Amino acid sequence: MLLALGLGWGVWCLFQAKLTAADVAPSAWMNGTAGTALNKSLRLPAQASLDTWNSSVRYRVLGALGDQVAMGCPQWLFYRDGLRPQPGVHVFEERLRLMRHWVEELRRQQVQVLVVAVPDKSRIEADHLCGQTVSLPMRGTLDAWQDALRAQNVPFVDLRQALQAAPAPRFFRTDVHMNATGAQAAARQVAEAALPLLKRPGTQAFNEEKPGPLQPRMGDLIVLAGLENARPGWRPELDMASPQKIEPIRGGGLLDETPPVEVLLAGSSNGRRSNFAERLGMGLGREIWNLSLDGGQFSGALLVALKQREQWPKSLKLVIWEFSEMALSLPLTDDEKSVLARLP
Repeated sequence: MLLALGLGWGVWCLFQAKLTAADVAPSAWMNGTAGTALNKSLRLPAQASLDTWNSSVRYRVLGALGDQVAMGCPQWLFYRDGLRPQPGVHVFEERLRLMRHWVEELRRQQVQVLVVAVPDKSRIEADHLCGQTVSLPMRGTLDAWQDALRAQNVPFVDLRQALQAAPAPRFFRTDVHMNATGAQAAARQVAEAALPLLKRPGTQAFNEEKPGPLQPRMGDLIVLAGLENARPGWRPELDMASPQKIEPIRGGGLLDETPPVEVLLAGSSNGRRSNFAERLGMGLGREIWNLSLDGGQFSGALLVALKQREQWPKSLKLVIWEFSEMALSLPLTDDEKSVLARLP
């Protein structure tokens, strides 16, 4: 009876999903997208509640957070890909080829590049790992990357010392991103490195409002662990953060001239959190053209920006290419593989 009920429910779910012929074509079965589409369609009743219940019990009883999230000290969560590389992934040399190609391409357009690799949370907040082990070869990747940049005369920023010197914590407990303290320290260091490339400080003024009252903040690692909808006590405590608005001061007239765009930030989700781009703009005296992309990994935002280069303003002088240290060890994306295939 259970098998018959399951079969009937599965047929109904597939009928409701309205899959197209392309979704179940032979090529879709070969690359795995068909399986993904079917998996999303075949959901039990109240599946979300069951998943939350399962994740809550796993956390409360076993202290486990799934395959992608690791528990450090109490209430401190870390992304497993930041602790050790994915099995079988050897991509460092390919990423060096991509870096050289894109830097040369931008330099041909008379645009300078500043590379910023944001250190992983597990490196800066190592005091909160509480026994979680970190891959030593993966730790050495950042030094090897910066050595390669130095050999190619590519300007870069090493944020490790600036972040470690800032008051703790510099990262959210339940999130992979920098908090306001970390973002301020990182933005200051990046601005100090970028100003010599721009030759002069800008004149754009910013309005920095007073931080608001503390509010609970849902961390992305809690969501990744399946605990977004869990009850208090059945998930780690939420971070508390003070929202703050920082924006450039503009003239009141429609015909007022705006300062020319000189700096483009092609970054990861770090560029979209804790007012990092706005704080960087304050340090440079320029409004930042922020094309940072959630989930951009190593080069997602840069590739999006390069596809739009025909629309870039002629005033653009500098591209700040930001990504997380962890992204150096992630598998190549399809877009990166496509670029590599075209390189000599």
